[in-house]
Amino acid sequence: MGTTPLIISVPHAGTGLPPELVPQLTPRALAMPDTDWHVAELYDFAPALGATMIVASHSRYLIDLNRPPDDAALYSAAPQTGLCPTQSFAGEPLYLDGRGSLTAAEIARRRAQYWEPYHAALRARLEATRARFGYAVLLDAHSIRSVVPRLFADRLPDINVGTYDGRSCSGRVNETLGQVLAAAPRWSHVFDGRFKGGHITRHYGEPARSVHALQIELAQSSYMDESGTAYDAQRAEPLRELLRNIVESLIALPLAAG
Repeated sequence: MGTTPLIISVPHAGTGLPPELVPQLTPRALAMPDTDWHVAELYDFAPALGATMIVASHSRYLIDLNRPPDDAALYSAAPQTGLCPTQSFAGEPLYLDGRGSLTAAEIARRRAQYWEPYHAALRARLEATRARFGYAVLLDAHSIRSVVPRLFADRLPDINVGTYDGRSCSGRVNETLGQVLAAAPRWSHVFDGRFKGGHITRHYGEPARSVHALQIELAQSSYMDESGTAYDAQRAEPLRELLRNIVESLIALPLAAG
């Protein structure tokens, strides 16, 4: 546990797959193009500042930790990527047999084995943090390629903040973050644009219970060469400085309990 009210969740940076699943997947799936590449590295300074981090180890192609357990749609107007995906963001099949869905039994097994433990750990950290400080702030950290035509039109801004249209956190969180981003004009940003927050932000963000949640979706072009997957520390450093300012501002922000 950290020493501040801030918790950072990184649900999509994992690349692990159970051995029995690997032979079922296409070569494209095994390249894991929809991974939130290097998000944990971008925020690796945060524990030293007192934040708690929880980072998934398994790929979203096994199960998507940022989807509701019943796989209900989050964005009605956009293609759904699914709790247990069978297509990539580009619409490519993930399975060699071209299956369009998994059995209910297989989805239930994955949910019990992988989804539920992550959420149990996240829930426990949030409740312990709220009990200790009187409130908790949850930053759900993500990234995605800057251009994914099947999911959104045009190029994404560098920083995409989601607060479920202001329902998942206090307005003071938005105001503070807006000030930090306005002071960094190098980076384009938007609040509650294409990304309003996934299941984690929407489910855990309860300002009335003093749990404030937001999602930050980074365009990968802001810190890496999207033609590959390698981490470029020099290229990423300016963005890390901005993320440090964001993290420090969230840690310093007093939010009254109740």
